[in-house]
This record gives sequence, C-alpha cells and structure tokens, in this order.
Amino acid sequence: MKGVEVTVKRVSRSYGDFKALDDVSVGIQKGEFFSLLGPSGCGKTTLLRIIAGFDYPDSGSVAFDAKDILSLPPEKRQSNTVFQTYALFPHLTVYENIAFPLRLRRVDAKTIDAKVQEYVRLVQLEEHVYKKPSMLSGGQKQRVAIARALINEPSVLLLDEPLSALDAKLRQNLLIELDQIHDKVGITFIYVTHDQSEALSVSDRIAVMNKGKILQIGSPYEIYEAPATRFVAQFIGETNIFSATVLSCEPYEDEYMLCVDVPALKEKVYVTDAEAQQVGSSLDFTVRPEKVRISLNPPRSTNKTLNTFKGVVDEPVYSGFQSKFYVKLETAAETQVKVFKQHTAFLEDGPDIEWKDTVYVSWTAGDGYLVKDTER
Repeated sequence: MKGVEVTVKRVSRSYGDFKALDDVSVGIQKGEFFSLLGPSGCGKTTLLRIIAGFDYPDSGSVAFDAKDILSLPPEKRQSNTVFQTYALFPHLTVYENIAFPLRLRRVDAKTIDAKVQEYVRLVQLEEHVYKKPSMLSGGQKQRVAIARALINEPSVLLLDEPLSALDAKLRQNLLIELDQIHDKVGITFIYVTHDQSEALSVSDRIAVMNKGKILQIGSPYEIYEAPATRFVAQFIGETNIFSATVLSCEPYEDEYMLCVDVPALKEKVYVTDAEAQQVGSSLDFTVRPEKVRISLNPPRSTNKTLNTFKGVVDEPVYSGFQSKFYVKLETAAETQVKVFKQHTAFLEDGPDIEWKDTVYVSWTAGDGYLVKDTER
C-alpha cells in the first residue's frame, strides 16, 4: 500500500473570536480515500490547509507515518494540493503545466517527457497535450491540475472542493475518474467537499464536520444508515426526523424492540435498536424517505410493529426516476412525512398517486433508527 498514514491530534485553530477548529482528532489510513464533509465554514478547508502546511494550528499536532510535520514548509511535506480554481499557468501548454514541478527540481528532459506522457495518459488528455488552458473545458483543466499534483509522486493528495466549479453531470463523470485515478496510484487521498453525494460515492471513510468539530467518522454506509447526531442525520441525504421519548424496551431476537412516543406524529412508533434504551430517555427517531412505503390502500400485514399512518398528499414532486411525496398525516395535520417512491416500471399515464389523494404511509420497526445525540 502506497501513501502515508495521516494523524491529526487535538488540533485547534482560531481567527480572532472565530474558532475554525475545536480540538479535532482524526486518523487517516495509508492509501485511503478519506473525505472531510460539512457545510461552508465548518472547518474542513482549514484542516486541509493545516495538513498541507499553508496554515498552522494554535495547538495540536499533525503527523505523516508518526513523524510530526508541522515544522516543515509545504514543499518539504509529502503532499500536493489540488484547488477548486485549477491554478494553471495560462501561457503554458498542458504538457508544460504538468512538467512544471519536475522542471523546478531540474529533472532531466528524458525523464520529464516519460513522466508527463505517463500522467497525461492517466488523466486521459493525450489529444490535448499541446493546448493551452484557455482551449480546455473546466473538467479538462482540473485533470491537468490533478496530473500536475501527482507527477511528483506525493504520498498524500489533498483535494479542496476540486469539482465545485463544474456542472452537475461533468462533476459526476470526473468524480468517477478521480476514484479510478486513486485506485491506480494507490496513495492517500484527502478530499474536502460540502456535497454529500460526492463523499458517499467515492470515500472509504468520511468525517462529518460542523462548527469546527468532527461529529462522526465512518464508512459511507455507517454515516448514512447510522447517523451519530441529529445534524448528521439531516445533513447526509434527506430524512424524516422527530424528537421522541422511550416508552418501553424489550429484547427482540438479537436486538431490542422499542416503543417510542413521537409528539410530532401524535402516535407511538416501534423501532428496533442494537442497544437497550432506558424508559423515559429522550432521543431522536429518524426514517429515510426511501424506506417509507406509500399506497392508496391500507397495507396488508399482521405485523403489530408495522408503523402505519393515514394522510393526504400535500405535494407530489415528479423527478423522472422517482416521485417525492409530502404527506400530511391525519393524526397530526401540521406534520409532513416525506416519501420517495422509485419508478421501476413504465408509467404510461404518470404516477398512480396524485395531489390530494388519501394515502397510507408505513415502515417496519427495522427501517427506522434512533439517534442518541439529539444536540438539544
């Protein structure tokens, strides 16, 4: 495995009264594609800049393979950075932009040519090698920037929102290419983004940040399916989330079956959990919209723990591959439940559920999740 292990311990950074990073610790494994994810101002770019050497913490340490690197300038660290703005030399060709780091090191011409050709192929720019940046698309410019950052063979590639200036379709295509490049070069990638879908698509692990703190670190699956806090549940994808109180907790197979009171729904809800929860404790209940079923007729089920609510479609949103329904509940007219319904068959006459239809929404106890850190 190439790359280095990056260890950040208790790093804090303030700018005047603003605390950009607050006692942040994270370990990034060798060769890992690791994402720092969070809203603007959460501290993710500040952390990346500290790892790169463009900024320094007020306290804490940063190490590559257990060697502290805070005293080293950026050019002496085993890292290179790809920026959102490309930072290409407009008067140089693609070839010369990529070759520039090697020319600074006074590498011989034959080696430069071989390495440039290698990295031009890696980013699939063979047909554009003698063009200048003004002749390239945004995606092509970013590929040049990636090749230039990789040609010195760093142990860590730092990517600061590298796709945010691109349109959605191009961004998705380049994201896949970036993941393929990571697989080929095998070094440690640290990727900063505010886009949840980007982070979920390519990351081995994700650190979700907010207000200068890391709230959760885990695989994309863990972050999405088992959010540690209310903020993570709401920031990653879309969800229905409500405050709840535990009414009962009983052993159920290899888990626990809980009955919780959800005031916003004005009903009890059943949910399974891996841990026993104390009766009377406050937490949050969440269920993802794609896990909620919607139908014109009551679900046929003898399952006593199936959560079923009657309501009216307040807003249907057709988006091609799926429809989103915002359903006002009969038991709590001020509360909406969000439902995603995938279109798996040809719809000759459009969706069968329409605005103002009376519907039933349901989910099993295993489809919901309890968030213990309510941040209240």
